[in-house]
Amino acid sequence: MTEPLRVVAIGGGHGLSALLTGLKEYTHESLDRPLVHITAIVTVTDDGGSSGRLRREFDVLPPGDIRNCMVALSEDQALLSRLFQYRFNAGRGLKGHSFGNLFLTALTDITGDFPDAVRHSAEVLKIAGQIFPSTAANVSLEAVLEDGRLVRGETRISRSRRRIRRIVLKPSRARPMQEALDAIATADLISLGPGSLFTSVIPNLLVSGIPKAIRASRACKAYFVNLMTQPGETNNFTAPDHVRAIEEHAGGKMFDCVVVNTSRMPRPVLSSYEAQNACPISPDAPALEAMGLEVIRARLLQKGPQIRHNPAAIARVAVDLARQTRTRLSKTSAN
Repeated sequence: MTEPLRVVAIGGGHGLSALLTGLKEYTHESLDRPLVHITAIVTVTDDGGSSGRLRREFDVLPPGDIRNCMVALSEDQALLSRLFQYRFNAGRGLKGHSFGNLFLTALTDITGDFPDAVRHSAEVLKIAGQIFPSTAANVSLEAVLEDGRLVRGETRISRSRRRIRRIVLKPSRARPMQEALDAIATADLISLGPGSLFTSVIPNLLVSGIPKAIRASRACKAYFVNLMTQPGETNNFTAPDHVRAIEEHAGGKMFDCVVVNTSRMPRPVLSSYEAQNACPISPDAPALEAMGLEVIRARLLQKGPQIRHNPAAIARVAVDLARQTRTRLSKTSAN
C-alpha cells in the first residue's frame, strides 16, 4: 500500500483522545506497520467549565474537546499536554481556565474564524493529522427525558439521572464543514466512539449531511463500544442499545461492525464504579449479529486505577479494519 490508510475518527471527550493517541504512532514511516492519515471530527456542544465560560463571553465554539485532540495528536505530547491542559488556579477571570482553551480563543479572535484557528494551531504545533469541528455553527443540545421533561445544555444533560428518550441540536439545521465531508468520502475506516453516547458521539450525527455522507462512503464503519455504562446517560444499556440509539438519531443503519472489549475488569477498580451505579457494558454479541453487524472482539482495557481504553489496543483494531477495507477496495477496482 503506497498511499496512507485514511482513518476518520468521530466523537469527543476522553474516548476520542485515547483513539487518536494510539493512531498517532502510525503516522510515521515504519517497516512493520502501515502509514495512517488521521482526521478527527469533533463535537462542539460543550457548555460547561472553561469551555462554557469562553463560549458565553466570547461567542466562540467550545474549545475543550478540540484542545484534547490537539494534545493527543501533538508531536511532543508530554510537553504540550502540560502546557495546553494547564489550568490557572488563581487570578480574576483566569481561575479555572486552561491555557489551551485561551490559546484557541485568542487565535479565533485573530483569524476571525474558529475552524481557521484550529487549522493554524495544527500547523504551528505540528499536529499529526487533521482536526475539524463537526460544524462551525454555534449549537447546543436539548434532551427529552423518559418522563417527558426537556433538559437544555450538555452539562445538565450529562448530570441528569433520568433515561434519555431523544436528543436534538439547536439550531436543528447546522451544516457540516466541507473538509469533514471530503474526509468521510475518501476514508478507509470511519469510527465512532468510544465516548459518551448522547453528549460526545450522537451530537456529531445530528449535523445535517454527516449521516448521509457516512452511509455513502465506501469505508468500513465501526462503532467502538464504551467499557462502562454512564450513570444517567446509559444506565443498563447493552452494546445493541447503544447502536439502536445511534441509528435512531441518525435515521437508519450506520455500522458494518462493532468493537467490544474482552478484558476482565479488576474487581477493586470495578467496585468503585459500581458504587456510582456504573457497570460493564454487556456486548450481547448474538443480538448485534442479529442486527447484521460483525462483532470484533479484542482485549482493550488499559491497566491502571481507572477503567479506560488502551490507546494502542483500540488503534491496532482501527488500523486492521482500515487495512482490510483498503485491500477489499483494491481488489474490487482491479476486477
